[in-house]
Amino acid sequence: MTAKDFSTTITVDQPGNEVFDAINNVGAWWHGTVSGAADKVNDEFEYRMKDMHYSKQKVVELIPAKKVVWLVTESNLSFTNNKSEWTGTKIRFDISEQDGKTQLRFTHEGLTPAFECYGGCSNGWEQLITRSLYSLLTKGKGVEVFG
Repeated sequence: MTAKDFSTTITVDQPGNEVFDAINNVGAWWHGTVSGAADKVNDEFEYRMKDMHYSKQKVVELIPAKKVVWLVTESNLSFTNNKSEWTGTKIRFDISEQDGKTQLRFTHEGLTPAFECYGGCSNGWEQLITRSLYSLLTKGKGVEVFG
């Protein structure tokens, strides 16, 4: 992880195990089409947003109430010159207790300003984490952020 990797943080009242479970319920907050599983190490799932974005993630680390890490094994971003820009990057969620609340630090390792998609992708992640995943945690339902 470098200082230039995209990262954002949210804080909620829900305990770490609920945050962990919500992250792993990918289709409830990452809007588009999600298929496959994300419940245990080596599970794989695919994400597709219309004809703009396809990626396949492999779960490489799960520590209940503490950490989730996915490796992007395939990607196709229709809006970039390098269609596989995400391939080989890692998506990580670090969960910790902070002053009686739960902090979730999201980092897309390898998504740096050098990437053509950095502006759009970092904005997309910001919306997904701070609006949709946050809503899933605090209101029980993720919200559409790519309408």
